[in-house]
Amino acid sequence: MKAYTKPFLAVILVLFADQVLKFWIKLNMSLGQEYRIIGDWFIIHFTENNGMAFGMEFGGEAGKLILTLFRITAVCAIGYGVVHLVKHKYHRGLILNVALIFAGALGNIIDSTFYGLLFSESSYFQPAKLLPPEGGYSSLFHGKVVDMFYFPLIQGNFPQWFPIWSGEDFIFFRPVFNIADAAISVGVIAILVFQKRYFKEEKKEESYPHSEVIEE
Repeated sequence: MKAYTKPFLAVILVLFADQVLKFWIKLNMSLGQEYRIIGDWFIIHFTENNGMAFGMEFGGEAGKLILTLFRITAVCAIGYGVVHLVKHKYHRGLILNVALIFAGALGNIIDSTFYGLLFSESSYFQPAKLLPPEGGYSSLFHGKVVDMFYFPLIQGNFPQWFPIWSGEDFIFFRPVFNIADAAISVGVIAILVFQKRYFKEEKKEESYPHSEVIEE
C-alpha cells in the first residue's frame, strides 16, 4: 500500500487546490474580472469555457456532452493505468506524473459534470451563487470549466513582413488555464522529457528475454 501513498496524495492535493480556487473564483468574481498579481505578467482573470483545456471549444451542446463523456471514460482509463503502473513497479517518477494527469483530468470533469447543477450563471456584473433556490445554470454534464491563470508575458505586433498575421497584435502566453490544466501539462511534459529514464528498465528486459537454463 505504501506505493500508492505518493500518487494518492498528489491526486488529493491537486484536486483540493483546484476545486477550492475554482469555488472561490465562482463565488467572489464576476466574468472578466481580474486581479493583477505581478504587474501585467501574472493576472488572475476569471473566464469559463465549454470545451477543452486552455479555453479551446468543442461543438455546441452535443459536442459538450460528448466531450464530457469522453473525459469520464479517459479518466477511468488513466486511473486504471496508475494502478497498473504501481502494481508492476514502474518508475516512481512515471507513476507520479500519470497521477498528475489523472488529477488534472478529474478536476476538469468535476466542473463540466457538476458545476451546472451547483452554481447559478456567472455574469459580467456579479458572481455566481452556490446552490441557488431556482436551480443551477445548466444540467448534469453541461457545466463550464473555470479558468483563471493568465500569463501575457510578451505583447507586441507581428512585423509587416510576417506571413498571415502581418502587423497584427500578438500575446505570449494567451491561453487562460487552471490548476488542473497545469497538472496535466506538467505530467505530460515530464514524461516526454524523462521517458528514457522512465522506460529504461522495461527496454532492458525486452532486449534480454527470459531463457531456460538446461542443467546437465
